[in-house]
Amino acid sequence: MNLKTGDKVVVIAGKDKGKQGKIIKTLRAENKVVVEGINMVKKHVKPNGQSAGSIVDMEAPIHASNVMIIDPKTNKGTRVGHSTDKKGKKIRIARKSNENLD
Repeated sequence: MNLKTGDKVVVIAGKDKGKQGKIIKTLRAENKVVVEGINMVKKHVKPNGQSAGSIVDMEAPIHASNVMIIDPKTNKGTRVGHSTDKKGKKIRIARKSNENLD
C-alpha cells in the first residue's frame, strides 16, 4: 500500500465518490484506510458508569483501492510512483507532476 497516515486523498469509488479527506489510520493487514469524514456509519454505544448510551457517528474503513492520493501541484487524484533522492533514500512521487509526496 502506497498510502500513509496524514496523506490527502480523494475517493474514486463508492457512495462518497469525489469527496476529499485526510487519512486518519491505515490498516495494512486488511489493505484499508480510515479517511476523515468519509464512509460515516452510526455506532450504538452501550451505557457505562460514566456516560449514558448513545448513537455515535464514526468513520468506517474503506478499501485502499477506492482512494487516490491528491497531487500537491494539480490538486487532483494521481497514482504514486517511487524514486530515490540525492542521498539514495527511497521517496514517493506523484505520477502526474513528479512532485515529492513525502
